[in-house]
Amino acid sequence: YLFEDALYYKDERIIERNQLKVKGEHNVYNALFAIAVSKIMGIDGGLISQSLSNFKGVKHRIELVLEKDGIRYYNDSKATNVDAAWYALECQTRPVVWIVGGTDKGNDYSTLVELAREKVKAIICLGVDNTKIHAAFEGVVPQICDVTSAADAVKMADSLASAGDVVLLSPCCASFDLFKNYEDRGRQF
Repeated sequence: YLFEDALYYKDERIIERNQLKVKGEHNVYNALFAIAVSKIMGIDGGLISQSLSNFKGVKHRIELVLEKDGIRYYNDSKATNVDAAWYALECQTRPVVWIVGGTDKGNDYSTLVELAREKVKAIICLGVDNTKIHAAFEGVVPQICDVTSAADAVKMADSLASAGDVVLLSPCCASFDLFKNYEDRGRQF
């Protein structure tokens, strides 16, 4: 369980929340689940703590790929649906330049509107058809622009982001309009 910013198993304090390198509430729940399963299997709490504090996450899933000039760049290319992008946005504590778009899968972006209003300073649409994204976020996010390559998305993000901001590739969409797959999209980012 989580209590006073530490993760416990029964009465044993396993790890401080701030020692987790992965971002987001959902990853705190994942860590709690991993702790419970590990303890049930008889693994020592110290080893669990060490493993959790060393775990940097998985490629293409809210992966910090660069910090330059005070701007953090996160690759969340695996976020090919609205729910996954919600978690990526939810865990951000800095202003966000959000790279979104691709092959829409019938997305309903309405669940992202309040998070975007609160956290996103600019949207960069990376895709062939960005009509639904524009419709969902115009009037919510101050600036929305379109690009058709990862290189152009990064160049645009560099021009829009300032020290203290986050550039987040969390597309909500499949990658097949411009890329081979989500890994290709993430690598090009």
